[in-house]
Amino acid sequence: METNIKKEIVYPYLPEGRTILYVPKDNKFMQEAKEVARKESTDKRSSTGAVIVRGRDSVVVSKDANKAPLTSEGLINLHKKYCIRRILGIPSGKKYWLCPGCAAGDHHAEYRASKKLIKQGFDKSDQFDLYLWGHWWACKDCWGKMIEVPIRNVYVMEGSEVLFNEKDPNNITKHKFD
Repeated sequence: METNIKKEIVYPYLPEGRTILYVPKDNKFMQEAKEVARKESTDKRSSTGAVIVRGRDSVVVSKDANKAPLTSEGLINLHKKYCIRRILGIPSGKKYWLCPGCAAGDHHAEYRASKKLIKQGFDKSDQFDLYLWGHWWACKDCWGKMIEVPIRNVYVMEGSEVLFNEKDPNNITKHKFD
């Protein structure tokens, strides 16, 4: 499997000694993560999906999608206009507790998939990889839970730092599934 480490990208959070690897959009595990996001995410603004693959046999052992703390269309629109984190200029991945409309780490796909694997149990000698569709980095809470598993590699889709980055003018965040 071809992957590139993109060292020139500045991630909002990346633990020391960790890297994010890239795979093409047609990678079968990335496609499965996309399908999980499409079917299971309740966050209409930022749908993400994660699958965890056991290294020894390339079997998907856990998967989940992000869940929105707000589900009412009116509250979602209110949040878009008046999110306290945005008003204060707080960077993505920081101080989720300030805004009830922002999904804290435990609502994120990678956190939820990792927690699900921990709950179901696994062979401690196994190594795991996580494929994340719909985002281009993972927050501190998610990395903490992934390291607990332990996730060996985190893969995102090639070009995700543009496609799923709301600050990039070429992003596709409003029409991910088109």
